[in-house]
Amino acid sequence: MNVSSEQPAAPPRFRPPFWILLLVLAFVLVPFLFWRGTWFGRPLTEKETGQYLTDAARPRRTQHALVQIGERIVRGDASVKRWYPQVAALVGHESPEIRATAAWVMGQDNQAAEFHAALLRLLEDPDPLVRRNAALALVRFADASGRREIRAMLHSFGVAAPQAGELAIRLKEGDTVNPGTLLARLRAGEEEPFEVRAPLPGTIQQWLVADGARVQGGDLVALLSPAEEQVWEALRALYLIGTAEDLTDVELYASGAEEMSDRVRQQAALTAEAIRRRAKGVI
Repeated sequence: MNVSSEQPAAPPRFRPPFWILLLVLAFVLVPFLFWRGTWFGRPLTEKETGQYLTDAARPRRTQHALVQIGERIVRGDASVKRWYPQVAALVGHESPEIRATAAWVMGQDNQAAEFHAALLRLLEDPDPLVRRNAALALVRFADASGRREIRAMLHSFGVAAPQAGELAIRLKEGDTVNPGTLLARLRAGEEEPFEVRAPLPGTIQQWLVADGARVQGGDLVALLSPAEEQVWEALRALYLIGTAEDLTDVELYASGAEEMSDRVRQQAALTAEAIRRRAKGVI
């Protein structure tokens, strides 16, 4: 019997079609590009900062530039002052998210007179989150002009219907929400339903009207209890600017408010004590 000395041929190597390679690359590259384009931690060049601050078509770019400017202020980078006029001008931006971010940034430099003046304007902003960011930022200027707004951060917030319609509730009481979370829709005849979104972070404390009820524009439809972070920031601010009028609200949290952590109780106790010392003229 003859035995062949030839080795068996190796099976042909599988080569995936080119379109499959492109598809795999897309699955990797597209999420990376999305992350890179939305991550505010990516450092910007001076040229990019200027472009992003004025990019009206892409608000997230403007937010990216603002966050970067705020971080540079915190690091003590004096060169960032070249952008202060553009930052202050954003108090007139149409996006409440941009105005709220600008308020936070302006609070990072409590020596800038143009920021101080711009923050005082934002206390009259129609958006509650913008007003609250401005009020907190003003505390860094030793300015208590926003004390009433800060005190409101310790209370429930009433959400009003933006227009008339039949209310279609989307969430239940006890659900946690963030700014922009869809709470309900308003149906008005054949028109496209109008969305009711949360203006602030918090929890749906109570629906004030039943699902399917007819409401008018301006009617309160829900109460939002404040988010813990909002309460904590308010208590920290009142530690510095609170008056005897604020003690009742502060002491409610010092006694251990429901669904708030121990750090809130501790901060409330410290704030109440600071207010009492000020009332007695003790520093």
